Amino acid sequence: MKKIFNIVRSVCLLFLIAGTLYAQKVGSTSMQFLHVMPSARATALGDAYTVWASGAEAVFWNPSGVALTRGQEISSTYIDWLFDTRQGAFSYALSLDDIGGLGMQIQYVDYGEFEETSLDRPYINNPSGPGFTGRSFHPFSVLAGLSYGKNLTDRFAVGVGVKYAHESLFDGQRIATMVSSGVYSDVKTWADILLFDFGIRYNTGYRSIQVGASVQNFGANAEYAVQSNPVPLLFRVGAAAELVGSDALVVSGEEQNKVRLEFDLFQPNDYTQQQHAGVEYEFDGVFALRAGYKFNYDNEGLTLGAGINHTLGAVGLSFDYSYGSMGTYLGNIQRISLGAKLQ
Repeated sequence: MKKIFNIVRSVCLLFLIAGTLYAQKVGSTSMQFLHVMPSARATALGDAYTVWASGAEAVFWNPSGVALTRGQEISSTYIDWLFDTRQGAFSYALSLDDIGGLGMQIQYVDYGEFEETSLDRPYINNPSGPGFTGRSFHPFSVLAGLSYGKNLTDRFAVGVGVKYAHESLFDGQRIATMVSSGVYSDVKTWADILLFDFGIRYNTGYRSIQVGASVQNFGANAEYAVQSNPVPLLFRVGAAAELVGSDALVVSGEEQNKVRLEFDLFQPNDYTQQQHAGVEYEFDGVFALRAGYKFNYDNEGLTLGAGINHTLGAVGLSFDYSYGSMGTYLGNIQRISLGAKLQ
């Protein structure tokens, strides 16, 4: 067990060092929708979810959590994002008993309608306005992926995921554009890419303390037209525990009321290191209140949310809601998640 703990510690340290080495300037990555995480429960906790991610939701955060799937699970999330942007996510996880757990995910982002402009129509007397062509287009992004997680021991789990991401900036067309002075070329207005996720999760065995780490979106650069840019590479390391509960750190032996706390270090490749903290109060496994905070962000900060669980025969149903502040000018972000578990 000491050997496993040393492995976990080394991997977590490696994740943090690698995240620092890969860090780039703000705005240097494409496919920014990969920063927008699904799951209302997770986002209500300030994205502090590296350890707690399990079952169907683990495919979005830490693939090692897929190993904790019991029976079958599904999860769906709707995100009312900035301006006219809307995002939907669906995931499914299946227990393969001793073989491990298998998960899949689908995400779709609708960026709304944009009016087309062109330098070919800069005239003031243009009926649609200077530069407008009178046409519109609808950018979108889509992602599909598979994840696998396995418990190597009763305390240590690993996971891996593979994802295909596609983003269209102009209705999936190819257009003629100027690539240099007076030189035009037919270029694509979309990009697709294959990405990989890796994760670990470790139960320390002391009370309820657990640790986890994940790397998301490892892959090549995305190419649009004649430009190539990296995608958001995300490194997460977290620790979580119950403060009040059956085997908690502060008040132990409490079965009905539970208070959980998680703290994550988060290193994207297009910003400096950030921190996520979340706390959850759960009553009798039925109702939960959540709050979180995201540190070192330009706009994001406080997050809030709640959840309800209900058992209907052999099926466990869940409803979760989250609210996230985006500052004075951008307003707020709301997510709704629905889930079901069949043991």
